Amino acid sequence: DRKKLHTAPVGQVFRLRPFHVLVATGGGYAGYRKYEDYKLEQLEKRGIEVPVKLASEWEVALYKSVPTRLLSRAWGRLNQVELPTWLRKPVYSLYIWTFGVNMKEAAVEDLHHYRNLSEFFRRKLKPQARPVCCLHSVISPSDGKILNFGQVKNCEVEQVKGVTYSLESFLGPRTSTEELHFSQAPPGNSFQQQLVTKEGNELYHCVIYLAPGDYHCFHSPTDWRVSHRRHFPGSLMSVNPGVARWIKELFCHNERVVLTGDWKHGFFSLTAVGATNVGSIRIYFDQDLHTNSPRYSKGSYNDFSFISNNNKEGIPMRKGEHLGEFNLGSTIVLIFEAPKDFKFHLKAGQKIRFGEALGSL
Repeated sequence: DRKKLHTAPVGQVFRLRPFHVLVATGGGYAGYRKYEDYKLEQLEKRGIEVPVKLASEWEVALYKSVPTRLLSRAWGRLNQVELPTWLRKPVYSLYIWTFGVNMKEAAVEDLHHYRNLSEFFRRKLKPQARPVCCLHSVISPSDGKILNFGQVKNCEVEQVKGVTYSLESFLGPRTSTEELHFSQAPPGNSFQQQLVTKEGNELYHCVIYLAPGDYHCFHSPTDWRVSHRRHFPGSLMSVNPGVARWIKELFCHNERVVLTGDWKHGFFSLTAVGATNVGSIRIYFDQDLHTNSPRYSKGSYNDFSFISNNNKEGIPMRKGEHLGEFNLGSTIVLIFEAPKDFKFHLKAGQKIRFGEALGSL
């Protein structure tokens, strides 16, 4: 009376499918990121400084040899694939748990509403979720973590404590097409001095790191006029704080979009820095900008003047106005001129949200 037991061939049982590989890889990466973030948080809570250990030239060259631009374009296409309705909640829930996303702030909390990962990354917030501070002249343009801030000294800017990069390499050399008020500076001055247009002013900087779980849109940090855009194709290396401590001039290696102009105190710039899987940096008023495009090669840059090609006034931006978006977490760098009594209301390493005060006079 024994019943026959029918078994499938071993090859069919252990056959790997793309979906299984994707889930296993994503789950492993999520666990790794969670563990790394936990270690950094514990060190910060205990007040222990992570020692600076810079990568050697061959390590940087090896990292840059990885086809991160190609991989980021592939990731971008994958993010645009529409997910089945039944799969959306499990996939997005894993992402929410991994990166600590607060969906209660989202304009649409229902996970089934987002057809693909790209829509979920670029989710909008409820209008009351980010009130814009009216009492301070400069606000945070995005959610994120403050990596560094302060005065620019000796033409060097700190990306994290103890690790710097060249101001001129980051913004690029001056050209005749730029409207940066260079003509007001005496010839022969350093690049930093040429940016300062008013006597008695100083140059300041602030670096904000957007984690993958943060709100991915960025806004105008003050009332200013955008006169020029410079796009550096560059690499797409990771910009998380651990890598920023490891690779000197990381922000100068990576793809970035530099917006320059002026505010009531002189020179003002906002730079959106790309990173691995952040192949798309979008500026809402700049339809000609195409980032991570195969037609652009590393080591070059292209300029666009909003004064000569658009209008004589440039692009006026109001504090808190929508400016652009990333397709994943990345970095915003502010470099601006202000009087000597300008004060930041920040602490290095603190979390900040769009609309909160950065500093004021």
